[in-house]
Amino acid sequence: MPPKEPEEPGLISGDFMPDGAPEARIEPLEWTLRATGDGRRATGDGRGGSVLFAARSAIALYRLLDLLPVFAGDARVSRVFTLVPGSDFGVDALAAVERVGARSVPWDEACRDTYELIVTASPKGELHVLRGPRVLLPHGAGFGKTFHGEGSADAPSGLDPEYLMPHGGPPPALHALAHPGQIDRLAALSPRAAARAAVVGDPTLERILASLPLRESFRAALGTGARRLIVLTSTWGGESLLRRRPDLPFELAARLPQDAYQLGLIVHPNEWSRTGEFELSERLAPALDAGMVLARPYEDWASVLVAADALITDHGSTALYYAAALDGPVLAAYDGGDELIPGSPMAELLAHAPHLDGAGEVEEALERYRVGTGRAAAASAFLLPAATGATAAGAPDQGSALERLRLELYRLIGLSPPVAPVTARLLPIPAPPSRTPSAFAVRVRLDGDETHVERFPGHVDAPAHHLAAEYGVAGERHSQSAALLYRRTERAAAAAYSVEWTVDGWISHVLDSYPGCRTAGVVLSPVHCATRVRGGSLLSVRIEPPRENGRIVHSDPAAVLSAVHARPAGVSRVTCVIGGRRYEAHLSPATAEEAGRIL
Repeated sequence: MPPKEPEEPGLISGDFMPDGAPEARIEPLEWTLRATGDGRRATGDGRGGSVLFAARSAIALYRLLDLLPVFAGDARVSRVFTLVPGSDFGVDALAAVERVGARSVPWDEACRDTYELIVTASPKGELHVLRGPRVLLPHGAGFGKTFHGEGSADAPSGLDPEYLMPHGGPPPALHALAHPGQIDRLAALSPRAAARAAVVGDPTLERILASLPLRESFRAALGTGARRLIVLTSTWGGESLLRRRPDLPFELAARLPQDAYQLGLIVHPNEWSRTGEFELSERLAPALDAGMVLARPYEDWASVLVAADALITDHGSTALYYAAALDGPVLAAYDGGDELIPGSPMAELLAHAPHLDGAGEVEEALERYRVGTGRAAAASAFLLPAATGATAAGAPDQGSALERLRLELYRLIGLSPPVAPVTARLLPIPAPPSRTPSAFAVRVRLDGDETHVERFPGHVDAPAHHLAAEYGVAGERHSQSAALLYRRTERAAAAAYSVEWTVDGWISHVLDSYPGCRTAGVVLSPVHCATRVRGGSLLSVRIEPPRENGRIVHSDPAAVLSAVHARPAGVSRVTCVIGGRRYEAHLSPATAEEAGRIL
């Protein structure tokens, strides 16, 4: 039973109050500003509406940036950012402000000024010294973590009264939450703090949901194709996936065939700040060399999430966003600890998702996932879209989060909201992988007239039928060892002085220059290659891709060249099974036009 807390004067109406809590939010009298004749709050210094976005870390700042559409198009409101001191993870926050071109002020200056509104996404830091009504947004989902040794014992990070009301001061003027159950949890810790809370939804989830129609565009930018994109998500700290299982990304890259799967990784912004981009990339270099996508910590992560087909997660809340938006398979890679709060939405998701013990069990674990498991957990963290039927009784659906926030924030400022509707900004196209494999260890299995091909990164120590390497991209060691050397026709514009190969000329040159190479080939288009086996004639390879539900599904033609390489000379057709799909390759003598094509 929490201790009796002092009452405060100055009540205003509120929504979604828990049982036993006051049916109102309390606004501190010191920030109840008188209205002026033009609909603007009087500040005593003649200024317009000035809103301070106070961020203590990069992750908090990113959540504040998702809120910006609330004030879009309003010249009456000026937007200023400041860095709240005291966090180990603040180093990237100001850099992010500079990248978006926003104006920032030093902390000391922010403390001297007065603002119509102060918006934060973390209750920690000396926020109570700022002058203006505070609004607190969550910077994650579900309030599923607690950190022993800081704040109140076992209190969820983000709902801890010790941070919400430091030194016994007033709680934020508005604590914007994503689900009615979160107000119940807050009321159990502090009815006084819960009286200031309201359910509005989650602006970040709103961006993800709005961007779902861009899923195919995101996958095209990532080069995913029809492959299954499996994304690992790692939170920060000692219990995170990357701290406990740092080799898992590369272990997966070494076991999952490149033509069937693509890997991605989302790392918590705190870990980006703590480790640094260079060090993080170096630690992950083997997996990045295998083509893994490392999502950037601002916006890019959400775009990759939209593109994903499955998730492997620790106890971080990113998986809840995925479950709410797509309800795709989620595998648990968290082995317990002190941080996860029992009964929280993330704890429920991990309890019911298949557990991944090792990289070799991914495919079997994905088969064990039950559809709806993720959505059920997410329903207790978010207001899900009304169409799912999971929205809490009497609550707004998730699609109205920005609209409700606009009403609440403009009420606090004392301005009428803009006439133009507020809409979530679509997520950007994600960056493609920084590196892709240029050499492959190729496994081949002949099954009747079918040639099954599985390719793995060339730097993986694995048994293989042959090594295939992309000439001009792979290093000399792989080129010297490759039984199949190939190249692609994509090239930069020719310089004033240049030398160009023909198809037949280049293939002859490679076979002469690399005695260990048995087959050389050129990828001319997604459905056309030219190849020659040592001692044989130049062949044209026409690929017939499969059709699925009105789509034509292309695979990497270099995988077809590996299938042709593995078959005896003289065949006119090769049925290739690549990534679980059948590709018919038709072989015929190359024409003079094909042989003389300029590369």
